[in-house]
Amino acid sequence: MIWTQLAYAESTASEAAPSLNTLEIILHSGPVVLCVLLLLFAFSVLSWAIIWNKWKTIGQSYLLSDEFLEVFWSGRSMDFIYGESKKLSSAPTAKIFQAGYKELQKLIERQKKTGEKGANVNDISQIVPPESSIQNLERALSTASRNEVLKLESSMTFLATTASSAPFIGLFGTVWGIMGAFQNIGAQGGASLSVVAPSISEALIATAVGLFAAIPASMGYNFFNSKIRNQRAQMENFAGDFLNIVKRNFLAQ
Repeated sequence: MIWTQLAYAESTASEAAPSLNTLEIILHSGPVVLCVLLLLFAFSVLSWAIIWNKWKTIGQSYLLSDEFLEVFWSGRSMDFIYGESKKLSSAPTAKIFQAGYKELQKLIERQKKTGEKGANVNDISQIVPPESSIQNLERALSTASRNEVLKLESSMTFLATTASSAPFIGLFGTVWGIMGAFQNIGAQGGASLSVVAPSISEALIATAVGLFAAIPASMGYNFFNSKIRNQRAQMENFAGDFLNIVKRNFLAQ
């Protein structure tokens, strides 16, 4: 008899308890929590799109930069290297070389106009620019390097913002949901599970979605930031090597 009554009580409680299906809780959330969830969902979608785009862009820049460096150190003329660099225009090091090559061309044109030695020479490797012009070349390489770094760092700020702010946005939804739970307790005059559970579940979903948006963004930001630092070091090393080659071969008297 006692077991029958317990079974009946359990079945009655299960029928009275509201459904805690995640999708139903989201759809029946209050307007504030629903706005929080939609905002976090948008943050998550944009973060994944940026992560996918960065994965392709930075991976391609690594491969093409290595391919261009093989051409650069092949010992061929700069005219040949410049032609090959146009085929690898997505490589940051190729862009830096093009900027340096164009600056050297400007020096050649300047020498031709002033009638200095080498004005009738067409091969860039046989032109000897004045040593003071190396400063212009350094600025051109530095500007090109910064521009390439800025390209690689584009949209990284959004990942950092998502990683840092999404948990707090989710926490705001949690706090709001808990406030709703206490309001329901006050309105019902009791703290039964059927009164508290929906609001608490709604609050915890906001926290979970906030973490779901923040964790991939944080991991992606740290991973790609490390890759960009490596690319920046490679570009700085290449710019230094390019300047050394110019000083050694073009300024040698």
